[in-house]
Amino acid sequence: MPVRRTKALLIVVALALALVLAACNRIDLAYRNLDRLVPWSLGDYLDMNREQKRLLDERLKEQLAWHCRTQLPGYLDWLDRVQSMVANDSVTDNTLQQRTAEARQAIGRVAEQITPSATELLRGMSDAQVAEMRQAFRQDIDKRRQAYAETPLPKQVAQRATRMEKRLEPWLGELTPEQRLRVMSWSQALGDQNRSAIANRAHWQQQLALAMEQRASPGFEPRLAQLLQRKESLWTPEYRQAFQNSEQQARSLLVDLMKQSSPAQRQFLQQKLNKVRTDFSELKCLKG
Repeated sequence: MPVRRTKALLIVVALALALVLAACNRIDLAYRNLDRLVPWSLGDYLDMNREQKRLLDERLKEQLAWHCRTQLPGYLDWLDRVQSMVANDSVTDNTLQQRTAEARQAIGRVAEQITPSATELLRGMSDAQVAEMRQAFRQDIDKRRQAYAETPLPKQVAQRATRMEKRLEPWLGELTPEQRLRVMSWSQALGDQNRSAIANRAHWQQQLALAMEQRASPGFEPRLAQLLQRKESLWTPEYRQAFQNSEQQARSLLVDLMKQSSPAQRQFLQQKLNKVRTDFSELKCLKG
């Protein structure tokens, strides 16, 4: 369903966030095949009929063409600023806040662009599909609770630190013992945030499910626009506080890791960023 579709389109924005790009070594390949990958992910939530699949494919290709044509050039400038931060040893809390704000604006532009198409697709869902979506949401939350929130907190902390190390090493190379300790302290500082994040996710899904009950009404598109474009307005108070802490802790971690980094690690990072930039610049939609 379009929730997954939205997420998939926003992945394109996330591709520009250099320190979150651990698993994607061929950005051009991932981008060009996104339209083929997305429909499979929709199957996680519901079965679409032939007309819905056709409409999804049509709208997705339109949105990807718009995104590639109008948004990717800005990512090159964004990457230039990231590389300059690294080269000039100016990875600070302030500069990271600036880059984060720019990335958030880019995500907002995508969310705004896809809202009309998402509205069209969601309005065409049957009652049976909406019920299927609700069931899929419940299963999604149950799975996340079992995998994260119900795990003893010390294990959550250790697993989170391991995941972060795996994300960082493709960008910095092998972490030093000092850096691994810093990653662990970062994970400990986040505490039991999994519980609030899952509860907030369930809250958002519930709001979408309620909106779907009114999908034939004139107020559906404005409500969907809030759900897609202004998610933070629907956050639970607990998650809002946890999110602010999470962002602050992430910036602090990156600042400290760069201070602890060796010349070889910084060179490794610059080479990786160069490759990301090359992949973006060589996309056909950026030529001509």
